[in-house]
Amino acid sequence: MVTARRRSGILPVMTTLARHPAFVRLWLSGLFAETAEWMLQVALPVYVYQATGSAGSTALVMVTGILPMLLVSPVAGVVADRFDRRRVLYVVCLAQAAVSVPLLFGSHQGLIYVVMVAQSALASLFEPTRNALVPALVGADRLASANGLMGFNSSISRLAGSALGGLVLGVWGLSWVIVGYLAALVLAALLLVPRFGVHVESTPAEPGGWLDGVRAFRDPSLRATGVSLGLIALGQGMFLVLFVVFVTGPLHGGDADVGLLRGIQAIGGLGAGLLIAAVANRVSAVRMMGLGILTLGLCSALIWNLPHVTVTFWLYVVLFAAIGAPAVVAQSAALTAVQLRVPDEQTGRVLAAVYAGFAGLTTVGTLVAGFLVGTVGLDVLLDVQAGMLVAAGIAALLRRA
Repeated sequence: MVTARRRSGILPVMTTLARHPAFVRLWLSGLFAETAEWMLQVALPVYVYQATGSAGSTALVMVTGILPMLLVSPVAGVVADRFDRRRVLYVVCLAQAAVSVPLLFGSHQGLIYVVMVAQSALASLFEPTRNALVPALVGADRLASANGLMGFNSSISRLAGSALGGLVLGVWGLSWVIVGYLAALVLAALLLVPRFGVHVESTPAEPGGWLDGVRAFRDPSLRATGVSLGLIALGQGMFLVLFVVFVTGPLHGGDADVGLLRGIQAIGGLGAGLLIAAVANRVSAVRMMGLGILTLGLCSALIWNLPHVTVTFWLYVVLFAAIGAPAVVAQSAALTAVQLRVPDEQTGRVLAAVYAGFAGLTTVGTLVAGFLVGTVGLDVLLDVQAGMLVAAGIAALLRRA
């Protein structure tokens, strides 16, 4: 294709897409909104863990931030198609800001659960709606470049939001985290106020049509890829809890250290985007998925057992930055493998099923890790998490043919 031979590099891409001011506003709005989301996702679990010392309570906070994704995912695509997408995004940003305001006046654990549920449910509407807008704003010939910038956007947001969430919590407290969260969301909403100058036709929703996404997994190959994604989700759920306990325990870290190590993984994610672009046409999606999962598992095993040798903090900064790359490769390649097996007219529903299933299994992994870490022990659960990923990677590589 002609588009595949166009100039590569981030500067030419950004220069070209800068000619689409509506896309620039959408890109910046997403940058602020995702940064705000990461601030809250990092700060609230750490705040609860420091206040209670309970990994179980920390797990519950994280689950309340994940479970709504499972419930809202089937509806999100319908909302994105039936309503004005710019207005949906605008309302979501303002609603997320509104539901967090009570945390300025109190930080009771029950209130934190309520805010996390509401915030997560609203965030589940933001991403599919935003991604549905991109083709109308930039056109089909610029779509791949625009999506690449959206991925770059997400990594920067994770890096900035995670670091800010932990740092602000540790230095000034939860109230100032909420102030920063509100400010970022208000900026995101203001960028969406002017019309984009495009009209997107709405399509009538098919009652029950989203169930076709679940039925598609009767395909044996698609089901096998789904199993790999499921193992990644379980491992991710375990990681969410075990990571906080690992940093504040064996590494003797504080709030800012948790935020830094969680956010620094985005650096590896940026590198992974370049890697995927370079080798995607030469390596099958299933093989890339297997290599990504296997590398992620081996790197995890190294990090989890390294405190027996050293707790030098800068070394963990480097390792956590590196581990972001195989994680992004594994998830991106797995989704690509799904897309290649699904007809275009079913892709949205199948991906909605993937997102819902991923959120559900992440919830299971979070709960298992949170409630077993006190009895089974941190070291055992960390090795189980890494071993599960290694096994999943080997299985994917063996079945790639």
